[in-house]
Amino acid sequence: MSLQTEILEQPERLSALLESQRKAVEKIADTIRQHDIRWVFLAARGTSDNAGRYANYLWGARNSLPLALATPSLFTYYQSPPKLKDALVVGISQSGQSPDIVSVLAEGKQQGCLTLAITNETDSPLAQSAELVLDIQAGVEKAVAATKTYTCELMAVAMLSTALSERASSWKELAKVPGWVSQVLKQDAPIARMAERYRYMSQCVVLGRGFNYCTAFEWALKLKELTYTIAEPYSSADFRHGPIAMIEGGFPVMAVAPKGKVFDTMLEMLGKLRHEQSAELVVISDEKRALSLAQSPILLPPGMPEWLSPIVGIVPAQLFAAHLTLAKGFDPEQPRTIFKITETS
Repeated sequence: MSLQTEILEQPERLSALLESQRKAVEKIADTIRQHDIRWVFLAARGTSDNAGRYANYLWGARNSLPLALATPSLFTYYQSPPKLKDALVVGISQSGQSPDIVSVLAEGKQQGCLTLAITNETDSPLAQSAELVLDIQAGVEKAVAATKTYTCELMAVAMLSTALSERASSWKELAKVPGWVSQVLKQDAPIARMAERYRYMSQCVVLGRGFNYCTAFEWALKLKELTYTIAEPYSSADFRHGPIAMIEGGFPVMAVAPKGKVFDTMLEMLGKLRHEQSAELVVISDEKRALSLAQSPILLPPGMPEWLSPIVGIVPAQLFAAHLTLAKGFDPEQPRTIFKITETS
């Protein structure tokens, strides 16, 4: 089963990416430093768009780089691209095939911007359109639902952040990520049993905040494309401003709440959902207080820094979605109406 196999491959792929691409990433960082980069303009679609959400927080928090997520239709259908002066223009795509993402980098190059492609296909149109190319080296991904390409995209984003900041301690933390992912994968069987509880679930919300805003979106995407569940992702802060009203007894809420600066706000929200609104909680966390509120707790390894938690935290969510797909009687290798490579214009 290729989806399950590719989920289990991730420690090996992440370790190989770190080992093989560090020098290339440091060279890319040197080139970026040589330009007067003031901000980042990033284009992506689907799962890669969630990697862009991670970059939005990470490069902002650790590299002081404002990041804007592109609206590719401005470059294609509307033919009204914004001015990109002083920007690093980045495209993230596992296949590198989407014409609209390529068009953003092509326009960036035309405006004299430095361009970077983060992709699994170094001979793709996206890679050919960029001055700099970061190969995520995830290997062939046969499953329609992206798993290892997503975590490798996150790792590439984190490696570039580390290279730009020149923090030696951050490279040491990055080196621990494959081991943390391996620890999470040991929970495969318990997560499979847990997923059975939700086989009749037709809708849910998925919460995350800060660095794990991207994790909420990616978990929701996997639930949508594999299990056909109406899964709506929210920042826990945005969720409080209206959407929380939909929660009633037994309504399923998925949440990613590792230790970090936003943990207390997540804990407050989870407490409210459990005690005041009787929600059904699935919680991914490394903190006992959050896990104790969940009917279905999933433990993350201790000692992870918050900035790296999205790379590790999405893995149990991938397992949950894969096993829920089987519990619902669907084929995880052939999701309906979607294909491995989607080319949008």
